[in-house]
Amino acid sequence: MKKIFSGMLMVVSLLQLSAQELYMPRNIKKAYEKGTRDISGAPGKNYWQNKGAYNVEVKVDANTKLVSGKETIVYTNNSPDSLNELAIRFVNNLHKPQAPRSGFVSKDFLSSGLKIKSFIVNGTKYDVNSDDWSTVEKVKLKTALKPKSKAEVKIEWEYPLSVQSGREGQIDPETFYVAYSFPRISVYDDYNGWDMLPHSDRQEFYNDFNDYSFAITAPKNYVVWATGDFLNPEAVLQPEYLKRYKASLKSDKVMQIATEQEMKSGKVTKPNKWNIWKFKASHITDFCFAMSNHYVWDAASVQLKSKRASVQAGYKNGAKDFEHYVDWMRYNLDWFSKNWPGVEYPYNVMTAIQGYADMEYPMMINDTSIPDDLQDARLTADHEIAHTYFPFYMGINETRYAFMDEGWATTLEYLIGIDENGEEAAKEFYKNFRVKRWINDPSAEQDQPVITMSTQVSGSGYGNNSYVKASLSYLALKDYLGDELFKKALHHYMDNWNGKHPVPWDYFNSMNTGSGKNLNWFFQNWFYTNNYIDLKVTGASQINDMLTVNVANVGGFAIPFDALLSYEDGTTEKLHFSPSVWEKDQKLTDLVIPIKKKVKSVKLDGDLFMDYTPENNQKNL
Repeated sequence: MKKIFSGMLMVVSLLQLSAQELYMPRNIKKAYEKGTRDISGAPGKNYWQNKGAYNVEVKVDANTKLVSGKETIVYTNNSPDSLNELAIRFVNNLHKPQAPRSGFVSKDFLSSGLKIKSFIVNGTKYDVNSDDWSTVEKVKLKTALKPKSKAEVKIEWEYPLSVQSGREGQIDPETFYVAYSFPRISVYDDYNGWDMLPHSDRQEFYNDFNDYSFAITAPKNYVVWATGDFLNPEAVLQPEYLKRYKASLKSDKVMQIATEQEMKSGKVTKPNKWNIWKFKASHITDFCFAMSNHYVWDAASVQLKSKRASVQAGYKNGAKDFEHYVDWMRYNLDWFSKNWPGVEYPYNVMTAIQGYADMEYPMMINDTSIPDDLQDARLTADHEIAHTYFPFYMGINETRYAFMDEGWATTLEYLIGIDENGEEAAKEFYKNFRVKRWINDPSAEQDQPVITMSTQVSGSGYGNNSYVKASLSYLALKDYLGDELFKKALHHYMDNWNGKHPVPWDYFNSMNTGSGKNLNWFFQNWFYTNNYIDLKVTGASQINDMLTVNVANVGGFAIPFDALLSYEDGTTEKLHFSPSVWEKDQKLTDLVIPIKKKVKSVKLDGDLFMDYTPENNQKNL
């Protein structure tokens, strides 16, 4: 027993030693030195994260398009630091004319932004002028917030919904997607302190795991869909529609809770001038809601291992793709739970709203309608729902490290696409939509290392780092480890960081420990280099019953590939090689293949791993 234990310690020690070989920024190193993160990949013994309990009352005026509200935040400082200020984040200030943005916007995108009407901390009023606020600003505290203590923050505010709807705003004059709608306390973490990166509309988000109670005041005849559990359907729905809604919570069959005509007739909600809709969600990174007085409302539910989850959709009458959304999403929740990532869908509800964003939020998605291409429409839903796990189940810092969530969502979209559309169709879509534009573009910005902070890359360089190259790295690692070990390591990482804030080094170290392998050569190859994909057959020879194929890895990425052998008798054979062939030498490898017949030619095919110069991947003997 002692010998076995000593052997295990030696393996862990070797993995820990090897893990230190990867470049780590100084701020991340300090976190490891402080013990908030551990070289094993797990949160360190001193790990902490702060938390807010938000009680929000919000009102949306359909005539003025103003969102107004008041909130009480009980903010817990679990850090070892005294906080002399609070960083307040309000993403929708992106709409202010003077806000820095990643691209051009129309006049309909612009608005006056947030107006703070009252700001109180622990009963003390603060004179806050939000006119010149950006998307994140600091408020200096009159009394520091001590370690392991709480503060009560009360804010009253209002802002206008932008006419142009992107991730949020007016989908139409009577349909609103209300996201990032309340001032929140920005993340204070163990490696950067206050997160002060402004939102530019390219990189996405980073929030604490908070508890949210929302009371949403909506005009008469408006239905509200939101993150979290719907607490008071009896108070806002008329009896017939309440009955339908409750039935949907137990039904596998899609039910139309309300048609367009029923919504327009005013029969669906209680006939009050204003109705208050209440929702609650705990330990979640964000809260959003949508509302309309004419959208069709479909619903059903799906039985998962430990619970039945509600699945809902709100959309314009006649949107042919959205008519399928509830069925698609039922399938999503079940498939992702059982297959990849193979972790049960963690929430009680998932709702899709027809809008313009193709964007994910906790328990909600806001998707463009693609009525003439149902396969594309379904893959959009697949991708956005896959984000449930990355970044919501795992509290990823998307602003800095977008590849930690977009790469996984792209991978899960591909894997579920195989099941939905067949392997060939899924591969063609992935290659044409994801890989082709990157690999055929030799511009310098395409070959920046994936580990580069997402705020430091732009345009297609940002997209290809975050989605394409990251996804290919995950698929290459899956090929290298095999499905069983890859899933074991992935679950180890997810178990380590569910409900917490992982950084890339936590992923690298967790996968090392979870797989029991030193994968640093692989991570160095895929994340820290200017590599791309380009193999070249430099020679091929057959001596008796042995074929030797000399392969140069011109592009550098450690990819899997197939060798297609054509024999002189007209037959063919396909042999698969995993990224393991590059483990010792990432520039050259010799494939030594036992054969029984005369080979006429050999051709290399990376399949999803598309080659920049495929014309030199073949050799005639």
